Amino acid sequence: MRNFLQGQTMEISTSTWMMIAFVIALILSIWKMYPFLINRTLEDDDTGEDSHEHLLTLTYKVLENFQQAPTSKELHQKILEHDEFDAKRHWRFNLNKLHQLLHKHYLKNEHLSSIEDIHKEIHTK
Repeated sequence: MRNFLQGQTMEISTSTWMMIAFVIALILSIWKMYPFLINRTLEDDDTGEDSHEHLLTLTYKVLENFQQAPTSKELHQKILEHDEFDAKRHWRFNLNKLHQLLHKHYLKNEHLSSIEDIHKEIHTK
C-alpha cells in the first residue's frame, strides 16, 4: 500500500485501451442513431395488418362492380380510382403491392387461387 501512495501507477495494456475506445464509440454511435430508429407506427405506414385489411376490403368492393373477372391491371386501376382509396395513406400501392396482397390472401384462404376465384365467390353470395 505504501508503494501505491508514493506515486506508482498501474500500466494499462494497448488491448485494454482499444476495448475502452470501442465501448465508448459503440455507446456514442447508438446514442446518435437512436432518433432515427422507428419506435412507433407512422401515419403513412401501409405495411400493417390494418392497411392490408382495408385494401382487401376495398378490393372486394371494387370486384363487386365487375361483371366479368378483371385482369390485375384493370383491378389495380379501379382500386386507384375508387372513392375510398386514400392515396396519401397508400402512396406505395402499385401493381406489385396488389400481387403481394392477393398472394397473402390466397395463402389465408386456400380455396382461392386467382382473381377469378374471388370474383366468383363474391357473385355467388
